[in-house]
Amino acid sequence: MNPALLLIADSRLPAGGHAHSGGVERAVASGAVHDVPSLDRFLRGRLHTTGTLAAALTAAAALQASCPPTRTSPGTARPDVGTARPAAGTTQPAGSADESPWVRLDEEVDARTASPAQRDASRTQGRLLLRVARRVWPSNVLNDLAQAVPHPHHPIALGAAAHAAGATPEEAAMAAAYHAISGPATAAVRLLGLDPVAVHALLAAFTPDLTAVAAQGHFAATNAHPAPHLAPQWEALPAYSAPALDLLAEQHAQAEVRLFVS
Repeated sequence: MNPALLLIADSRLPAGGHAHSGGVERAVASGAVHDVPSLDRFLRGRLHTTGTLAAALTAAAALQASCPPTRTSPGTARPDVGTARPAAGTTQPAGSADESPWVRLDEEVDARTASPAQRDASRTQGRLLLRVARRVWPSNVLNDLAQAVPHPHHPIALGAAAHAAGATPEEAAMAAAYHAISGPATAAVRLLGLDPVAVHALLAAFTPDLTAVAAQGHFAATNAHPAPHLAPQWEALPAYSAPALDLLAEQHAQAEVRLFVS
């Protein structure tokens, strides 16, 4: 395993991940999560739905990052001087010379994220992670992504950052799977005052599930993009959903009092 993966998965990385509960805060408010066994059920469901999807999308982004650039955009403004992503709902013509492969992959994530609140949270985390990664692991890949999609979804930023750090697509998928449960688990400790040792023991018990989800995500990504010289078929990526998590996200976005952003 690439040691940089430990840094990417560390909640202390200043990329804002600690401010998101992954739906746990609203689940706690509703009574669905109230102790370690109920947290176990919540995390297991999250890992095998949105976590598995995130693993596949992150592996896809890492594979995309390993491909040679397909276009250049001389004179395009940098994201820190006002470049903005096209408004939601607008698209460029398929195969347009001005369309970046990052834009196409980011749109696939958008299509698989039904909740507006979830989309906002994903883009917020993606933007912050990309900003940090460009300073920690400077690379043309991250610069290209920032130029094409200044506010990428989190799996896109995570996959590109993992590649820049030297991790493999499967390792990137593992980071995504771990992120899907570690953040909510930490949030539950803060919200409910759970025994942190018991919660970490719970996370340790997820090791076989994390390994399986990472392998499944990597397999799905490589099926969609089997070789660098072939055009990726990102529409073939899985589209797992978790309607309950979408509802929790929307309820949380409307809550007047909350500890976490999402």
